[in-house]
Amino acid sequence: MNKTIKFAAIVSAAFATLALRPAVAFDIGGLVGAGSKVVQAATLSDADIKQLSDKACAQSDKQEKIAAAGSKYDVRVQKLGKQLGNNINGQPVNYKVYITSDVNAWAMGNGCIRVYSGLMDMMTDDELLGVIGHEMGHVALGHSKKAMQTAYTVSAARDAASAAGGATVAALNSSQLGDLTEKFVNAQFSQSQESAADDYSFDQLKARGLPTQGLVTAFQKLAKLDGGKSSMMSSHPSSTKRAEHIQQRIASNK
Repeated sequence: MNKTIKFAAIVSAAFATLALRPAVAFDIGGLVGAGSKVVQAATLSDADIKQLSDKACAQSDKQEKIAAAGSKYDVRVQKLGKQLGNNINGQPVNYKVYITSDVNAWAMGNGCIRVYSGLMDMMTDDELLGVIGHEMGHVALGHSKKAMQTAYTVSAARDAASAAGGATVAALNSSQLGDLTEKFVNAQFSQSQESAADDYSFDQLKARGLPTQGLVTAFQKLAKLDGGKSSMMSSHPSSTKRAEHIQQRIASNK
């Protein structure tokens, strides 16, 4: 069976999104960038985004097998988190590992970061630092907030809110939360968002004195998985081109 390849921040929603389940993936950047009336219809405050992220993250955790505290996966991801600072713009983050062969990672605006064991198995610590740094970038740069807003707008969650009399964040049932979470995790960020998150990761690694070459080799590994046609973060730009961009930054020391 082929490994599922996606890298969201998604969520944060995403590194960003490969086609985890292509049938339900949608382009966050395209919807937001095009000024979609659907996206404009949802006005969510930071508090709303955090509440939705809390609910969606908890729902996702219920559906996945989580590495136990103190297990090799958990110890490894917590160690990497400490190296990266364990916060995003002052927002505390929490890491958990999903035990699955899928190659994936994502982050939500409430500091929820989830890394899949399939990704950890194929990446070195330096490469994972680059990947996690990318996911943190989506949150720090506001991409995950837009992704959650869009996921909410096009999911059953918005219908539930309307039925509740226009409440921004309704009391969502398990099915509605599942729909919202799936749309966030499968969201595709725009090329500019992906590139910005790549650069964020590089800058954070460099500022903390951490190796940056792992960000290059992580993309190179992804290129081998997807044939160089797409990346874990989105369908564009390709993993190969992303590796080349970071290599150029390393060479120029900028």
